[in-house]
Amino acid sequence: MSQLRIALLPGDGIGREVTAEAVKALQALEAQSDDLSFAFDEFSAGAGEYLISGDPLPAETFAALQAYDAVLLGAMGLPDVRRADGAEMSPQLDLRERLDLYNGLRPIRLYHRALTPLKGYGAGDIDLLIVRENTEGLFHDRNAGHDPQAEWVENAMRISRKGARRIAHAAFAEARRRRKKVTLVDKANVLPAMAYFRAAFDEVAAEYPDVEAERVYVDAAALYLVQRPQAFDVIVTENMFGDILSDLAAGIVGGMGMAPSADIGENHAVFQPAHGSAPDIAGQGVANPTAAILSAAMMLDWLGREAEGHAVRAAVEKTLQDAGNRTRDIGGELSTAAMGERIIGNL
Repeated sequence: MSQLRIALLPGDGIGREVTAEAVKALQALEAQSDDLSFAFDEFSAGAGEYLISGDPLPAETFAALQAYDAVLLGAMGLPDVRRADGAEMSPQLDLRERLDLYNGLRPIRLYHRALTPLKGYGAGDIDLLIVRENTEGLFHDRNAGHDPQAEWVENAMRISRKGARRIAHAAFAEARRRRKKVTLVDKANVLPAMAYFRAAFDEVAAEYPDVEAERVYVDAAALYLVQRPQAFDVIVTENMFGDILSDLAAGIVGGMGMAPSADIGENHAVFQPAHGSAPDIAGQGVANPTAAILSAAMMLDWLGREAEGHAVRAAVEKTLQDAGNRTRDIGGELSTAAMGERIIGNL
């Protein structure tokens, strides 16, 4: 039995609390299995580490992470800890860029009708995947810096042929495992960079005749996600658009506490809940650990343990069928640990 080595980056705010519940879920699976074994090692990174060492992602930590089978991350950044240019510390973005984790997967699934603000939807009616290009787009020159006294500041959007084609291929591959439909979300009617992105998408779409391909402008996509989310299967889009639409989509299935994510490259992958560090509730034991636990399920899938990943998602769905199994953010009173215990109890 080979042991899976997992690097833990609990990070800031509620990161440590939700990561702990994800680890407990993995340990519960390990206890039930004859051929699943984990070794966890924790590393410090984030705004808190910056306050200690002056570097939110120390070089020795970054070097060590690359030897692990996967990275499980909690949350990073604090609103009061910022760089000289005013931006928050974001080592999770550094990891994406430096490890070339170009494929950002953001699954959006409704587990119970009580969790959505939309009328008429039940469990499974909203089930889509946002595939976000993680390394280019409007985030490309985020570290360029600027003069706070300047009369104007600009950020350039970078779209490369390689980047656009490989994220399109990733989206079509995901669609083949799902309902065989890909929606490109762009702003090709206004931005030349987006027209370039669309042209690359069209080239790749021709290689997948078995998958339906459609193109929707980002403003219309935001509207349709609220009006008819069931029409989407896989959405592929640029970095910033993916960032925004992922939060909007999370809002229609219960909020950020229900939104897992994965950042995947050719050789490395990081898994984390899509929510932030939520310092206003940190330490209170009320954060929703569901997204962190579902992120661990995505990690299991990537590691070739799809049966265990499916078991975790099934446990989440079973848990949420009971109206008493809710943390504060989704209308309940359970603590972080209690919610984790309910999910683990259903594994």
